[in-house]
Amino acid sequence: MIDKERTRSETDTLTPLWVVVGLAMAPTVALGLARFAYALLLPPMRAELGWDYAVAGTLNTANAAGYLVGALAAAAIGRHFGDKKVFAVSLLLTAMAVGASGLTDAYSLQLALRFLAGCTGALAFVAGAGLTAAAAQGGTPGRAPTLLGVYFAGGGLGVALSALAVPPLISLAGWRGGWLALGGLSLAATLLAWAVLGRAPDTGSVAGRQGRGGWSARFLAPKLIAYALFGAGYIAYATFIIAYLRGTEHLSSSVASAFWAMLGLSSIVGAFAWGPVLSRLKGGRGAAATIGMVTIGAALPLAWPGATGAFLSAVLFGGSFLAVVAAVTSFARRAARPHAWTSVIAALTVAFGIGQSIGPVLSGAFSDGPGGVRAGLWLSVAILAVAGLVALAQREPDNPM
Repeated sequence: MIDKERTRSETDTLTPLWVVVGLAMAPTVALGLARFAYALLLPPMRAELGWDYAVAGTLNTANAAGYLVGALAAAAIGRHFGDKKVFAVSLLLTAMAVGASGLTDAYSLQLALRFLAGCTGALAFVAGAGLTAAAAQGGTPGRAPTLLGVYFAGGGLGVALSALAVPPLISLAGWRGGWLALGGLSLAATLLAWAVLGRAPDTGSVAGRQGRGGWSARFLAPKLIAYALFGAGYIAYATFIIAYLRGTEHLSSSVASAFWAMLGLSSIVGAFAWGPVLSRLKGGRGAAATIGMVTIGAALPLAWPGATGAFLSAVLFGGSFLAVVAAVTSFARRAARPHAWTSVIAALTVAFGIGQSIGPVLSGAFSDGPGGVRAGLWLSVAILAVAGLVALAQREPDNPM
């Protein structure tokens, strides 16, 4: 009888799933709409504004650099203002920066807006991940990986929404209309996120009571390095795959849009499919497995030209690339004390941001060479393969938290 009452009490105190769905609007905006959707806008912007691939890639590097700055500041800002306030304000600023990108064709202003969206997006993303990590406490062993997967699947929702909203507006109002649509979607997602904050557990008071320690950068070195390499490899695919399918493979805009929607929807399904698997994989095996699937997905459209290879790529890459983030964060929860979750997630996001800052420019430079965009994408596949191997070197903590 006592055990039943204890189980009932624990269930009553668990954070509801719908709260995590609301928090997932942070990656929906910061990743799906502010970053990944640029792949849909890159071809028309490049054609109208006369950019080469290196210049076009630099815009996403500006976004990644802002993301890196935001990640570096996230833990300190979260401690000072509280994760909930940082989450709410940063999400609104990101939505405004995304929409404003449709109001100018000046390259310097585009760079500044992409940087701002990256910086505030990282603050919202890290704060939201910390709140989700706290919300995932209790329940079965598979609950935390699944809830974290739901949170990061918000990025896939943003991809799917952009695939539905942006292409029709590009045909009617050009790339400027696409950015304005993304800004409207970002604002709607922000309002939904604000609605659940009252039910989300607050991590700030715990951090304040227990100090700043609670995790080891030395212990997490393999995970940090693997995550940086993953950031460099995946962002090149996310930036240039639509340009490759449209320009090199000559797929129609409708097929490319369907590919993008499939990628986003697959990532949402992947959040639930990977959760139980990640709960059983220890050390770096969870990250290695998900990165390995991403690597295969990134290679498929290059090794198997045409629509079939592209859609298989969307399923494998889309179904796994956000699961990598869930795997890394799930491991971080086991390797750090609860009061340090936001700090360790911020550190991992910094490593991720360093990789993202390098990836688009490096891949863009390769894409401008004799091998074309195919060469840049093969480079990303190679980097992803190395990331998976490095992830295997991460061991499980002796005393999981």
